Amino acid sequence: VADNPFAVILADDLLDGNPPVMKQMVDVFDHYHSSVIGVEEIPPSETKSYGIVDGKEWEESIIKMSAIVEKPAPEVAPTNLGVVGRYVLKPRIFDHLRALKPGAGGELQLTDAIQALLADEQVLAYKYQGTRYDCGSKLGYLKATVEFALRHPEVGADFDTYLRTRDGAHPAA
Repeated sequence: VADNPFAVILADDLLDGNPPVMKQMVDVFDHYHSSVIGVEEIPPSETKSYGIVDGKEWEESIIKMSAIVEKPAPEVAPTNLGVVGRYVLKPRIFDHLRALKPGAGGELQLTDAIQALLADEQVLAYKYQGTRYDCGSKLGYLKATVEFALRHPEVGADFDTYLRTRDGAHPAA
């Protein structure tokens, strides 16, 4: 990494976009020369499961962040913009990571380092164009598997045929 910007991609979120979501985010980084965090609007009741950003919409899909908080209760969440496990960061974040004390859950939180970074420089949140699959949940993982299997050049057509010819056959619940 040295003095170069870098990407952080958390595996429990699979993002599918055209262009690819990470390319969208790198383009935002290249244009503004600011760290970028991928976000999406989530149901307010789910804020306790996400890092949540606050700020002002600067341009379409781009929010100039003023705060980020890890997993707030719905009644205290500043917005419903949830972080989706994609970041393009400047190396200055490492200064803040080294200075961290354990936060939510007794763990070091990237969210806390980003909040500290906001005191030093601009950080942007980006509402990406695409679909998110929450592979941290069993259902989200299965949805991603089916969607990508159907598009696979070698097995997609056969898998589609399999799904269509099952005649509703599945184990009893």
